[in-house]
Amino acid sequence: MHPKLAAPYKTLLVAQRTSLLEQRANLRGGAVGRAEASAEHFGQKEDSSAQLNTERELEFALDARESAELNQVQAALDRIAAGSYGVCIDCGTNIPAARLHATPEAERCIACQQITE
Repeated sequence: MHPKLAAPYKTLLVAQRTSLLEQRANLRGGAVGRAEASAEHFGQKEDSSAQLNTERELEFALDARESAELNQVQAALDRIAAGSYGVCIDCGTNIPAARLHATPEAERCIACQQITE
């Protein structure tokens, strides 16, 4: 995709990355990792071990999800910089603009995404 055509998507992706980073910082109480921010929750005497394990697993799952989202956004920004944004990584066809507007971090066309899922 030509850099001028990719510019609106880059703006969306940068805003999405900023929002994700702000959301993560707000939930964690700063720039510390989710596990560190929730460590105080794991040591409460009144909590059962099952509850602590569930909370810990939830924290790790949320951290993994946040990291995956940020990685997808960064990968899309990298594709813009490389000039390969908007091209399906599997089949090489152009990803429709409607899909990129809905999901600017999309790396596959709908057909290839359905196969992947």
